[in-house]
Amino acid sequence: MARRLCFALDLVADADLIAEYEKAHAPGAAWPEVTRAIRAKGFLSMEIWRTGDRLFMIAEVADDFPRAIPAELAAVDARWEAAMDRFQKVLSHAAPGEKWVGMDRIFSLNAQ
Repeated sequence: MARRLCFALDLVADADLIAEYEKAHAPGAAWPEVTRAIRAKGFLSMEIWRTGDRLFMIAEVADDFPRAIPAELAAVDARWEAAMDRFQKVLSHAAPGEKWVGMDRIFSLNAQ
């Protein structure tokens, strides 16, 4: 059974950098090996939303998420993350080495 996870991350507040970041994430623009690595980790679906310089990721993940991935995919994934570093501003409460910070659900309409 899949579960939903949500994450947040900020971008550097620069319109040109934000436009370039969005271009790198347009359909077909992400490196194919990166999308394979994302799926290999156990992501079943993923969307990234933006408002201003704040990013919000909604992901459906497999029960065994996160999975170990082959070294060749991990290397490409690391290169992609390094390429994205110049656009991203880590949230102040992120753990050391953490970029995307997990979010806690505080409200559910269905639970009301």
